[in-house]
Amino acid sequence: MLHIILLLIAAFFAGALNSVAGGGSFLTFPALVFVGLPAVIANATSTVALFPGSFASVYSYRRSWGHLEGISLRAMLIISVVGGMVGAALLLVTPENTFVAITPWLLLFATLMFAFGKRLGAAIKRHFHFGFAALSISQLIIAIYGGYFGGGIGILMLAAFAVFGMTQINAMNGLKSLLSGSLNAVAVVVFVTAGKVYWREALIMMLAAIAGGYFGALFAQKLPGQAVRIFVICTGAVMTVYFFWHAYGWAL
Repeated sequence: MLHIILLLIAAFFAGALNSVAGGGSFLTFPALVFVGLPAVIANATSTVALFPGSFASVYSYRRSWGHLEGISLRAMLIISVVGGMVGAALLLVTPENTFVAITPWLLLFATLMFAFGKRLGAAIKRHFHFGFAALSISQLIIAIYGGYFGGGIGILMLAAFAVFGMTQINAMNGLKSLLSGSLNAVAVVVFVTAGKVYWREALIMMLAAIAGGYFGALFAQKLPGQAVRIFVICTGAVMTVYFFWHAYGWAL
């Protein structure tokens, strides 16, 4: 019973965290490992549990979709689905150590890019055209990483959107939720087909994640945009420190 309560709490707050900044798997993955699931199974089960919560967040952000100037939603969805499929396939055939080693560097880069995205975006655009083509390439890389592991893809997407020139945080979060949910949905098909999901735990967490995703997005939209940005930056900083410790801590 205590294990079920732990999974419910972790999934609810993971869904809420995903709706604002991403990183919900940093709650669900350790919780699943704690209750006894092997690492790869825990990773796959966490993805299955969390992806419906992303679409609950999308619904909550539905009034912000008018702020997606210059972005082809269809193209971004296709890119995300393809990348998610490639990443999920990689998880099944390659060791996790490689991605664990580069994850903190990706998160550090993403957090800095989001924090200083407006200034850096202006500086980059003076020397390099970060248009929709560049955004598409970055989204493909993020989607592959997301299908493989998923930790921090929200921060990575928000950083790319900021450099592209998006400033409306609710629109950014809505787009991020839609794309991450779509790429994870494809990863779910791969994981289920490969038999890597523990369904009892996945279904328990799925309901809590949906509730967290919906109510987390509603709450976030009531906050000032600057407060949400600060929360995203703080979340990215904490995740970066954790993953540097996780990947390199034993060598320090």
